[in-house]
Amino acid sequence: MKRALLTTLAACLLATPALTAHAAPRGASAPDISSTSGGAGRYTNPVSAGFADTFADPVIIRGRDGFWYAYGTSDPLREGSTESHRIPIAKSADLTRWTHVGDAFSGDGLPPYAAPGSMFWAPDVRYLDGRYVMYFAVTDTTVSAQGSDFGIGAATAPSPAGPWTPAPELVVPPRPRGDSYWWTIDPAQFTDVDGRKYLYFGSYFGGVWVTELSPDGLRAVGEPVMVAIDNKFEGGHVVRRDGYYYLFASSANCCAGPTTGYAVFVGRATSPKGPFLDRDGLRLDVSRAGGTPVVAPNGNRWIGTGHNGLLTDLSGQDWLVYHAIDRADPFLSEPYGINERPMLIDRLDWIDGWPTVRAGAWASDGPEPAPVTRAPVQDGFDDRDLRDAWRNPAGWRVTDGRLRGRGELIAKGSVPDERRVEADLRIPSGGHGAAGLRVADQATVRIAGNRLIAEAAGTRAEAALPSGFDARTWHNLAAEVRGRTLVARLSQARLGDELASVRLTAPRALGGATGVLGVGGEVEADNVSAARLYRPITGAVPVPEPGRLVFAEECGGPLRPGWGWVREDTAATVADGGLRWPVQGAELVGDANRASVLLRDAPSGDYLVETKVTLALGEDEVRNYQQAGLVAYVDDDDFARLSQVAIWNTRQVEYGRELRFADRLSYGGTIVGTPAATTWLRLAHRVDPATGEHEFRAASSRDGRNWTWGGVWTFPPDTTPRIGLVAHGGAQPAVAAEFDYFRVHRLAHPR
Repeated sequence: MKRALLTTLAACLLATPALTAHAAPRGASAPDISSTSGGAGRYTNPVSAGFADTFADPVIIRGRDGFWYAYGTSDPLREGSTESHRIPIAKSADLTRWTHVGDAFSGDGLPPYAAPGSMFWAPDVRYLDGRYVMYFAVTDTTVSAQGSDFGIGAATAPSPAGPWTPAPELVVPPRPRGDSYWWTIDPAQFTDVDGRKYLYFGSYFGGVWVTELSPDGLRAVGEPVMVAIDNKFEGGHVVRRDGYYYLFASSANCCAGPTTGYAVFVGRATSPKGPFLDRDGLRLDVSRAGGTPVVAPNGNRWIGTGHNGLLTDLSGQDWLVYHAIDRADPFLSEPYGINERPMLIDRLDWIDGWPTVRAGAWASDGPEPAPVTRAPVQDGFDDRDLRDAWRNPAGWRVTDGRLRGRGELIAKGSVPDERRVEADLRIPSGGHGAAGLRVADQATVRIAGNRLIAEAAGTRAEAALPSGFDARTWHNLAAEVRGRTLVARLSQARLGDELASVRLTAPRALGGATGVLGVGGEVEADNVSAARLYRPITGAVPVPEPGRLVFAEECGGPLRPGWGWVREDTAATVADGGLRWPVQGAELVGDANRASVLLRDAPSGDYLVETKVTLALGEDEVRNYQQAGLVAYVDDDDFARLSQVAIWNTRQVEYGRELRFADRLSYGGTIVGTPAATTWLRLAHRVDPATGEHEFRAASSRDGRNWTWGGVWTFPPDTTPRIGLVAHGGAQPAVAAEFDYFRVHRLAHPR
């Protein structure tokens, strides 16, 4: 169903010392941090290859048993299979090797509100108040007989593998819109520091919304608020970091086979209800919506890099989990059937307060340093481990594989002074006593009453816990030491939605012993670990820069020799220092091919093309799909087009690709920044030395100085793309594109 809907939509959307990253073209190799991340070995994407060819819309949670669990959209798992798994579940000890362990729902255990034949998409799994809660989209509910009446369901389980018991009612019921329904899909739960629970949901048809939830997390309450505009975003996912709420959301078409330009963008806010702004201060909920790129197609095998979750390994390093499409093998079985979207994970770096995958190198397709899932200090609790690996075991015992006792239990193993120490903790008696961690010789962090308290070398910091905090349920406490700074965070499931955090600066560097604390009563502890703290990447990989100018068309008189038309448009004129080109009521996409294209030969080697175009598209009103911009063109069925464009109520910079695949035309786009009335556009061309492919990376700017670099489209090595300009997509209302110049530079930095 979603494939059919999004195929239709695609037609509508034509549319410690820190490490510094170094240069990284094509699929760019970001810095090798294996020596700083605990020696965790290496992995290669896709990590789901061992059990599935496709595993779309993935999320990962660490279970209370210490294993990692992944959940995906309902699909067959293997090529040639027709069995659609109703939310498949996979299990891993190291985040890189996975085993399918079952499905959330079977034929006789479906939610009561799911109509026969309904699919379940985009699950989100949390640990809330002592149980696991799964949220999921239901494609066809019993609310109406119409079909496609999307809603958000929920199920609960005692363990991350199930068994899952559906909630009796939908969390968010279908939302009617005339004779159809808004796309109430792609749920993601978030718990704030005050204990309030929220659910983000929505997609292109209707936008992304947030609603508060009832205390049990199973019912929407109050009025929802739109946080990201319709016709641009879906798949919202929120984490809290350093006082900001970060909304990750995917954009462009998810499922266009070999031309899928799906990508992840982010904005941040000071409230979980927004407004969310990107790095340039642009809101995500307006016609000219912003969005800072997190990951997009980068020219290697992976396209369609989107629909993300987020996790943290034992060193404190964040990782993005998402799906992607191998452009050489984009379909699960027959061409133009189910898109094959395996699960990928890649390092997520926070640079100047903004997240980006692999320092801006984006998806990896070769060996990479693996997440840290084993540590020098790590429980495997049994009686022998208690005796052999820990000091002061008196007062502690092992029950069902976890610790129970009081006093201070100190690990014999050592870790570097810059470390991350964490454990799952609970106080069985509730408010009596305190549970915590020995973080260093003179540093502890503990849960005591309604406070989270950190103390180090005579300094102290504390924070209030949410009203109604229940210490009898399991919570994760994680503390990081970097130099003299100690930061501790308390959460339910280490998924970026902390309940409380504290930070302090000690008078001297911290180091020494680590362990577990139980004060004033018995506590329980599990999944205890102490590892070398990750080293952050503080600099992004370089982006293309213009070098020596090799050609300039300044539009001060007749066009210079070398230009040629595909279907000449005599309405285009050069006057007053600009090329004025009335937007045509014609298109290049599909079989019609009536739009004009103004072209010239490209120089050999690597180069960068830039233009400045003014196009008065207004805002909010529907004027599909008027656009103007740059094009890399082989023929009418083989081109990449970068333009500012009106897409329904939005104004976007779309970088679209059309090509032939399996005897049919395929078109899809990716989004590259936000247009102003006057927008600067760039295409950076590079020839891949290994494959000979032509790679074109796109960028846009609202002022000609600050650039947003986006995705890459490739052309086969046996083609010779020309470069030029376009202005088409719709003749009404009448508007003309004004091109100030067209310049070609050598690249100062390859790609």
